[in-house]
Amino acid sequence: MGKVIAVAQQKGGAGKTMLTAQLAVVFAESLKVAVLDIDPQGSLTIWGKLRASTVKAKHNLDVHAASGWRMSTELDKLKAAYDLVLIDTPPVIDTDARRAIRSADLVLIPLNPAPPDLWAAEGTLKLAAEEKRPVALVFNRAPAASRLRKRMEAEIAARGILLFGTSLGNRAGYSNAFADGLGVTEASPTSPAALELQALAQEIHVKFRL
Repeated sequence: MGKVIAVAQQKGGAGKTMLTAQLAVVFAESLKVAVLDIDPQGSLTIWGKLRASTVKAKHNLDVHAASGWRMSTELDKLKAAYDLVLIDTPPVIDTDARRAIRSADLVLIPLNPAPPDLWAAEGTLKLAAEEKRPVALVFNRAPAASRLRKRMEAEIAARGILLFGTSLGNRAGYSNAFADGLGVTEASPTSPAALELQALAQEIHVKFRL
């Protein structure tokens, strides 16, 4: 039975969809991976269609979409057929988001290292706690070390929430690759963006056995 990562964040601009796609590509280097798009915006579904027609893409992951009552059925099918399923959740706490979090082996919350992003994550943190699911934060689109970032790290640590040591910078390489239906590790495999993404995937693998 495959493992499930639900990527969740209520605040727009945190890079939830981008992170889901990028991690899927990295994990697909060694695992059979599916992405389940339950975000009504459907950006990952569009990315999947682009990917299917992109010569440079490694066709080793599949993108699916579902919502409502179909979501649970589709997820069960994917868990049976794949090693890992990444879910791009809606930017609201609704029934689909609750189902995704309830099914997750890890709830991954991307956020900018700024108070509004942590405030916006409260609903997801509460829901993960209610469902007794493991949760971790990752700084995304993060600037270099700053006083605010250190303050955020201290606040998160004081609350006993896991923050991955690897953070992802605010790099154009991510969005450029996404626009071509690729992951940055395919488009620019030796770039700083690719290296930090691989480091994050390794950290997830080690800490959660995914």
